[in-house]
Amino acid sequence: MAGARQKTGTEPATADREIVITRVIDAPRELVFEAFTEVRHLSRWWGPDGFTTTTRSFEFRVGGAWDFVMHGPDGTDYSEWISWTEIAAPERIALLHGESRDDPNAFESVLTFEPDGTATRIVMYTVFPSKELRDEAVEKYHAVEGGQQTLGNLAAYVTEIVRKGAED
Repeated sequence: MAGARQKTGTEPATADREIVITRVIDAPRELVFEAFTEVRHLSRWWGPDGFTTTTRSFEFRVGGAWDFVMHGPDGTDYSEWISWTEIAAPERIALLHGESRDDPNAFESVLTFEPDGTATRIVMYTVFPSKELRDEAVEKYHAVEGGQQTLGNLAAYVTEIVRKGAED
């Protein structure tokens, strides 16, 4: 399911602040997790279509941070900062994502990596501090489409690694 969680009679209190994006990637879970957690991979696929990423610093551990700049296709630079709050390899990553370390508008994301036959189902569950910030991310920054494109770029990247590995 992409986009906002569908409303049910028992929706969580955060339902109006959430974005949930799911993608099945035709690669083993360990490889998908590695591509999401090693900077040598992240800079090759991170971001929506047309964006590139420059890493300033990266430390993948609970309490560690990834400080980076996303370069938009129009030449705009976006400073970004992620702090890892939970790591359970290769099943789960939780993080706080904002423009800087002390960003009051930072949002929380939990990514799960579940085996799906020989593929991996990745679910990116994001909760914003307010409904207004979620709506702004969706409407102004196209967060749903951007998230889908980012996971699509991850899928293409790891699928290429698998294909090259099969050729060796």
